[in-house]
Amino acid sequence: MTITFKIDDFLFEIFPVKKGNLKELEDFLKRFYTEGPFEPKVEITEDFVKIEIDTKRIVEDKKSYQKLVELCEKGEFSKAKPLAKELIKKSPNVSEYHRILGQILSDEGDQEEAINCLIDALRWNPKNEWALLMMANIFAKFKEDIDTAMKYYDQVLVVKPNDNIALNNIGANLMQLGKTEEALKYFNKAIKVNPDYPNTHYALALVNEIEGDFQEAFKHALNAIEVNPKKDGLYANSFKMAIDSAQKLTQSIDGKKIVEKFAAELENACGKTIKVEIDDEIPTAAKIEFAENYNRNYHLVKYKSSYPAVEHLVMHELMHLELATEARAVKENQLFITNQSYKSKFFHALEKFAEDLHKKGIAEQNIANYLQALFDGINRQVYNTPIDLFIEDRIYNRFQKLRPFQFLSLFAMMQEGIQATTKPEIVKNTPKNILSKSKIFNLINAMHFKTLYKVDLAQDHNPSKLELNQANELYNEFLEYRADKAPGEEYELVQHWAEDLKLDAYFELVPEDEHRRKTIDDVLSEIENDPYGLEIKDPSKERKMKKFLDSHTSSDINQAVAMYMVGAIEFLKPMDQPKVKELAFEFATLGMSGIDPKKDGYSIPSIKNKSFTGYQALSYYYVSWALAIPEMLAQLQMPFDKEYELANQMTKL
Repeated sequence: MTITFKIDDFLFEIFPVKKGNLKELEDFLKRFYTEGPFEPKVEITEDFVKIEIDTKRIVEDKKSYQKLVELCEKGEFSKAKPLAKELIKKSPNVSEYHRILGQILSDEGDQEEAINCLIDALRWNPKNEWALLMMANIFAKFKEDIDTAMKYYDQVLVVKPNDNIALNNIGANLMQLGKTEEALKYFNKAIKVNPDYPNTHYALALVNEIEGDFQEAFKHALNAIEVNPKKDGLYANSFKMAIDSAQKLTQSIDGKKIVEKFAAELENACGKTIKVEIDDEIPTAAKIEFAENYNRNYHLVKYKSSYPAVEHLVMHELMHLELATEARAVKENQLFITNQSYKSKFFHALEKFAEDLHKKGIAEQNIANYLQALFDGINRQVYNTPIDLFIEDRIYNRFQKLRPFQFLSLFAMMQEGIQATTKPEIVKNTPKNILSKSKIFNLINAMHFKTLYKVDLAQDHNPSKLELNQANELYNEFLEYRADKAPGEEYELVQHWAEDLKLDAYFELVPEDEHRRKTIDDVLSEIENDPYGLEIKDPSKERKMKKFLDSHTSSDINQAVAMYMVGAIEFLKPMDQPKVKELAFEFATLGMSGIDPKKDGYSIPSIKNKSFTGYQALSYYYVSWALAIPEMLAQLQMPFDKEYELANQMTKL
């Protein structure tokens, strides 16, 4: 066995002799490497020291060495330490035995003995890079001796010039010394050597944060998260750094101006004004009300002020309008339609669940409200999830400065999704089928969040293997569409995913042009054919309606008028006040000529091709005045106050 040392400062670090005293060095080397009667041969030249040792009689125990490694990997140091000492006794020339014992001692907190073992390891093999790294780390971390630590790190680079861990740790030590710019050079070298080392990404994030470059800090924090599968302390610190950097960026970037500029461009494209307002009562973080759906000459974006980075919320809703505008241009825009009939199907599917709640003593109204919330919630997910993916892609790619806003906003909503599918009280009181499908939609959003921002939140949803697989399948379909999506194709995903999850029975997608062509007569017929929403049998609703009617039936209430008033309320209430008032005066004109309750064939100009029975006309006459000009209702002198009260109660069921 031949060991070669270069005569330099490092040589005198590991051998305790006066620097430059070669005679003293030779004597020490002969003593150290003598084993029993066998003395080493030491040769010293101008530049090198060469030591020749007879180690043929020493045999390595590979089996015991493997066992030693396995024990250390398991952290069973109490068993590993005596085995390491035994191996050193048998084969003192094996550098790794000393190095492993040094690691064990360091992990146990005995840094002095660890240093002694590591020096022995280096005396037997001066190129043992792990021993060099450990020595450097001990001096840096435990001794706070950066100068000595740097000597060992430098030696690692002599042995292995592109050792990314050494480069990283040198940078860390330079940071500790306040030499930030110099540290940055080493971190950049380290990341080029190994771009998958999370420590270096985190270090770069720290350096950039110190220098005030929060964009780069944000980027490297996300990279540190992406390449760290462990979710350990470093992961937690990296995530905190991402959040902190994003928050600082949102404070320094005028996101409102970016949104306003885009809104102005969109106004030109769609031909209508866009208004934005706070509304903390809406059921979602934000929503857009298209002008056409609300009989307005402007589009309205509403958002909750309690959410972080609300600029992203507004931009998201504007993107909904952009997608719709693009689809309209090629006559491919679709409207998501649901009504009492679809709701009844949903309620019927959950009849057993509703009955169980009823048996627990929960009030009928509370059950109805809860089922309504489930119906609305799952339909929002059906419609929004695939479309939102395309929207978030657009925001990410087109508005780079909004990425920190997007990150904070999406993360907040991710947390809501996790709570909604994992909180024990929610899980306990939600139908399993609905909960599972809701979780799949949330998993899809989590997968896209990971695509954009490296953060994997899928497992936080506690998904089953089946849920995870189905979410993956649906997300992969999105990725296929993503590359070359044509205007309006987002609705294909809405339909496909609903069919795959068996949720397509609770809504329909209708071409916008077709829906806009629907006459008032069509709408009236739909309402009046089944004013109570009982065309599809829903036992719980039937039971509730029967109970209600039984308690309100009396000889002085005209049930026919009450029924027609339900249809009138459903028809007139969504209209704006000027339109309702217009209809009210037309019915008043009709009333001046006299309306016979027992006759039919009555009509008004604004509702073309519609014929009313006498009771219908009287019902619409009364309701239109009650909604538009209630202060003058008494002047009608129509004896339908009780019927109107009953109809109002019935529409709220």
